[in-house]
Amino acid sequence: MIPIPQSIIEQLDKFFKPRAVAVVGVSYHPEKIGHIIFKSLLESQYCGKIYPVNPKGGDIIGHMAYPSILDCPDDTELAVITIAAKYTPQVIEQCGKKGVRNIVIVSGGFKEVGNEELESQIVEIARQNGIRIIGPNCIGIYDAITKVETFFQSHDRMVRPSYNAKTKISFLTQSGTYGASFLELLDEDGLGVSKFVSYGNKADVNETDMLQYLAEDQDTKVIAIYLEAIGRGEGRTFFEVAKEVTRKKPVVIYKTGTTTEGTTAAKSHTGHLSSQAAVYNGVFKQTGILSIRNFDELLAVSKALAFQPLPKGNRCAFVSNGIGPVIAMIDEAVKNKLEIAKLQELTREHLREKFPPFFVIENPVDVTGSATSKDYEIAIEAFLNDPNVDIVMPWFVFQDTPLDENIVNVLDEMNSRTQKPILIGAHGGPYTKRMSKIIQGKGIPVFDQAGKVIAAASALYRYSQYLSR
Repeated sequence: MIPIPQSIIEQLDKFFKPRAVAVVGVSYHPEKIGHIIFKSLLESQYCGKIYPVNPKGGDIIGHMAYPSILDCPDDTELAVITIAAKYTPQVIEQCGKKGVRNIVIVSGGFKEVGNEELESQIVEIARQNGIRIIGPNCIGIYDAITKVETFFQSHDRMVRPSYNAKTKISFLTQSGTYGASFLELLDEDGLGVSKFVSYGNKADVNETDMLQYLAEDQDTKVIAIYLEAIGRGEGRTFFEVAKEVTRKKPVVIYKTGTTTEGTTAAKSHTGHLSSQAAVYNGVFKQTGILSIRNFDELLAVSKALAFQPLPKGNRCAFVSNGIGPVIAMIDEAVKNKLEIAKLQELTREHLREKFPPFFVIENPVDVTGSATSKDYEIAIEAFLNDPNVDIVMPWFVFQDTPLDENIVNVLDEMNSRTQKPILIGAHGGPYTKRMSKIIQGKGIPVFDQAGKVIAAASALYRYSQYLSR
């Protein structure tokens, strides 16, 4: 890997573990962004100290405001800037004098609106003072362990996921909108999050820096990224870094801006011009990055990588008490270069002995709407024992009453002792969602669409193949 000095890692670490945070531009008005960020940080149960900065001083939500960053206590290690763009150079200079080496600039008004000179100026001042900047034009950072955050989305509007030691997913994004949505979906799915960075214009800290940092982060197991464009001149460095990081941890990317119109929109969003999709796809393939097609797949693939082992091959076996969605899964599997496993004759003989004659003993195995948890146990156990099967994909119609809730224990026991990935599909209303959540709580991913199951299976196989090479 391109070496990253320990001092740089320690500095980036201060974004997530600062002793104290100063929010610059905390208004007295509750609807202003600076006020919202300060209040949200207070409500987040952040483990450090928080200092509001307002030129007028005074009391803001029961806290004494400091006239400038220079007046803040000496333990200040992170500054969050929410003031108008034209005033940021002065504040960055003050941070340099104060010894604050980490800054998140939430404010917009820079390269994304054509103000490239001002953005270059703040970067130059920061470099002269040994400062790292996340942003500008972003929602910033969140660490689910320390609870540091820079969001201007209030707690009653946006959920902050907790930390999940089983999944350890970290997310990097150019889009604050996608960032907020991904965080809430992680929480809704019970996955939690480790670290989150929305870097907007990425004037300084970018995905390459964060990949290097997260590669060494013990609290990150899977790195998910929403990407519009890699900065001009950064391609080669990104390529070299990504190639090394993916040998340690999976990296999943959802790349947009692949059309002329999308590229133009990306330019007006963060000031970055996207290049040809074919170039990115080539880079992703060579570096082992798992490129996916849409936002839904980003969550699905991240979830599968967090929960399940990698398969040895691409041969899939299916069982269901309602075969319709499985046909859709098979169509998607073929499109994604996954094979439909040919069950051993020994496996088929075993299933014929155990099952009634109206069950379909092929792949997919159709246990019909009369299936119980015991029927699923027999089929899945047969798949796990069959050397021709690499990935097991049961689909459940939980609405079918014969399917008893002991299926949770059956799946938990099998998942705990197999090295084959088990990817489950099920969709429906309240009961289905409740059962899916219980099963996923056991560490087995559940997907509500056939395409998501196959996207997850394909990613597991592709990453396995990359590592084996």
